[in-house]
Amino acid sequence: MVLLTDGNMALSSGNVCRRFLLLLAQENLEFRLPELKSLFSLCAGQLKCEESFDEKSPFWILHIPSEDMAKRIMKRTVCAKSIFELWGQGRTHEELYNSLKNYPADRMIPFLQCGSTYQITVYAFNKTLTQKERIQKIDSLDFLPFQGTVNLKNPEHVFWLLEDYGTDPNNAPEQPFSIYFGRWLADGRRELINLYSVKKRHFIGNTSMDAGLAFLMANHAKARANDLVFDPFVGTGSLLVACAHFGAYVCGTDIDYNIIHGRGKASRKNQKWRGPDENIRANLRQYGLEEFYVDVLVSDASKNIWRRGKLFDAIITDPPYGIRESTRKTGSQKEVLKPTEEYTESHVPVSMSYHLSDIFIDLLNLAAENLVMNGRLVYWLPVHKLDYSEDVIPQHPCLKLISNCEQSLTTHTSRQLITMEKVKEFEDKDRYAHLIDAKYSPYVGHNSFRDKYFSGVMKKVSKEN
Repeated sequence: MVLLTDGNMALSSGNVCRRFLLLLAQENLEFRLPELKSLFSLCAGQLKCEESFDEKSPFWILHIPSEDMAKRIMKRTVCAKSIFELWGQGRTHEELYNSLKNYPADRMIPFLQCGSTYQITVYAFNKTLTQKERIQKIDSLDFLPFQGTVNLKNPEHVFWLLEDYGTDPNNAPEQPFSIYFGRWLADGRRELINLYSVKKRHFIGNTSMDAGLAFLMANHAKARANDLVFDPFVGTGSLLVACAHFGAYVCGTDIDYNIIHGRGKASRKNQKWRGPDENIRANLRQYGLEEFYVDVLVSDASKNIWRRGKLFDAIITDPPYGIRESTRKTGSQKEVLKPTEEYTESHVPVSMSYHLSDIFIDLLNLAAENLVMNGRLVYWLPVHKLDYSEDVIPQHPCLKLISNCEQSLTTHTSRQLITMEKVKEFEDKDRYAHLIDAKYSPYVGHNSFRDKYFSGVMKKVSKEN
């Protein structure tokens, strides 16, 4: 049996782990594997998939040491819908029946005993089945030694028959490609996407992060109870809310005074000005998470305000790209101070342009200097598709690239969710690695992202007109 472990194929001599079937949501496909790898790592495990693994499929067969670990992973994932203890599989119903007959009886019997109650659910991916067809499929399982009583409202045990008709909605076959049968164990946390929807959020802005993506980022960062998580471009705090949900203490900074203090024009439709209690702290209070709120500060991300040392377990952020929010830092257009010079007490800095390439140099240095060892940095990197390759992802001698997932923005632009992990202690020379070693050179093309984004938009508009 061949197993997939952290992107590498390794040979296993036997069935060390039990087999589980994972049913995934068919959205954000590139984000699913990194999320699950992160969650397995969080549970002191390793993601193992069978040789037939298809990253785009909604069905993954996993090898997990215990049922308890499977349930712990499902308590966090927003990519997966449900997980099942896999009893049998096949390309045809006959193959499925033979597989079920070969499943160890001692693993079946505890859930089929007399006096227990059960339910069988039929699920077909990419095909609609009539009630008559569902009943026929359930009846075809009568060879299984069920001794209990059917209970459709509150059964002790739930079993699923799952059929895969492929991912092409326009060409679903008459017969399924694969059929699975297993015992339901747990559902994922898909309900969090609706529960934390920004449409219901007390305080929002122009760039408030979608709840589903915010929870994905929190999982990629492995945010957990009692961690300290920091967002240097905090905005309205959507990422802080997601991390606090998992028990992490959260803090952040932003250069925009009005955002931090919840003042100025509102972003919500039919509302002109923000109310007196529209702020990040109120957002956490809305979800009963205020105890995890540390503070947010008005601060310039280009200037590290933190004492040197390992402060944060994770840094998770969505830097401005110059599309909906401008990229700004404090400074003077007339005079550039040397790194050793300090502002006088009476000096009031003015706003100046903050190039995207500089943003990412500063962000990686911040992470390298202030993350604990093995702490994670998770951030969005905007790219122009024609210019993009993995070589343009900013690198740092203290940080290792863990994953890179694409979310398309337009036909010609996208943003990559970058996850990095600290693997080396920070030294002063590392701050200037991008000037010394070409391997760590910033991607200067980031600075033209705004122009390329809007040039593509205008071309599309002109064609439509």
